[in-house]
Amino acid sequence: MEEKTKKEPTKKASPAFKFTGWDALLIPLLAVFTGLVIGAIVIAVTDTTVVAAFQNFFSDPMAAFAATWTAISVAYGALFTGSIGNPERIMEGIRAYNETGNNALLLRAIYPFTESLVTATPYIFSGLAVAIGFRAGLFNIGAEGQFFIGALCSAFVGYSLKGVPWYVHLPLALLAGAAGGAAWGAVPGYLKARFGAHEVVNTIMMNWIAFRLSDWLLSGPMQAAGFRPVTPNVEVSAQLPRFFEDPLRFNWGFVLALVVAWLLYWLLFKTTIGFEIRAVGANPDAAKYSGMSITRNIVLVMVLSGALAGLAGSAQVLGVDYWVGQGFSSGYGFDAIALALLGKSHPLGVVLAGLLFGFLRSGAVSMQSIARIPIDIISVIQGLVIIFVAAPVIIRWLYRIRAGGVDDDKTITIRGWGG
Repeated sequence: MEEKTKKEPTKKASPAFKFTGWDALLIPLLAVFTGLVIGAIVIAVTDTTVVAAFQNFFSDPMAAFAATWTAISVAYGALFTGSIGNPERIMEGIRAYNETGNNALLLRAIYPFTESLVTATPYIFSGLAVAIGFRAGLFNIGAEGQFFIGALCSAFVGYSLKGVPWYVHLPLALLAGAAGGAAWGAVPGYLKARFGAHEVVNTIMMNWIAFRLSDWLLSGPMQAAGFRPVTPNVEVSAQLPRFFEDPLRFNWGFVLALVVAWLLYWLLFKTTIGFEIRAVGANPDAAKYSGMSITRNIVLVMVLSGALAGLAGSAQVLGVDYWVGQGFSSGYGFDAIALALLGKSHPLGVVLAGLLFGFLRSGAVSMQSIARIPIDIISVIQGLVIIFVAAPVIIRWLYRIRAGGVDDDKTITIRGWGG
């Protein structure tokens, strides 16, 4: 008789949930949610009313819980209305517009939402700048300096050319910003490719050169008439058109950011150049063995990265401020590193991360004025989100998520950043 084969013992199913295709989206979403939860805890423990209520917790526990809920709901409610707008006011504005044709109420109602998109625009550009570097295994910390140089170049072309039609002036101003940022990114790119100098050190030094150079230009050759260290206002022909009348500042820069994000996606995932960039970032030795030029790709990526960061500065000066002054940037170039990490170095992910940061930053002002919550809480939430995205093992452990197709017991190391 044939021997009966013994059945292998059935393995017990893991209690963890297993996600595969949409895992890359799930982790950032849970990171944002967890950051908001911990931010709520920070809001509660720093609220004097909540602290006073918990001192009498055992005599009146419901009052303590009610005070906690009130503090958190008011703070996040102000964050929502400050970044999205009040839904009731929006509906009132729509009704008034339909009945009378007057859009004044509607414009005031959608002002917070449009301001969030305005704030998100330079975030998207600068996040894309760092993301393409990550794709090639390069860490561009110089987006802030490239942002400044791009803004200065766009401002110079914007105010120095007179009597030029907009269809010539505006593209020239945008191209000047991209070219300035590209040139600023090309220097560390060449030093990296030619001499092996680390791009992190070089881009940091280029930042400081850009800051001091801008201080000199704004106090000398590019200073407007007067005592303030600012440039003259750019000509109307160089300004990005706005969709609505004042005080809404929403302009075509946001649309341009979306178009550039799509073009970057096409470049990275639909072209031979993009394949080479990703191959160099994933395994430079294999890429070199297959005939790809490591030097050319490093310089190309740093040039493209600088151009995108320069466009961030261009969009800000041509679409929002119309001039450049000292302290022009609000740290967009440094926040771009967090955006690229949160967006997993994918153009779509960077757009979504840029929108998130834009809405958080825009709503933080309302949260501070209405709920009396320090605006620094938003920075705390952003920092927590980045920590959770950079260390997804924490999120997987918290929510019992097992990475699909990856052995959790192994430590996996790859070359590059943000891969």
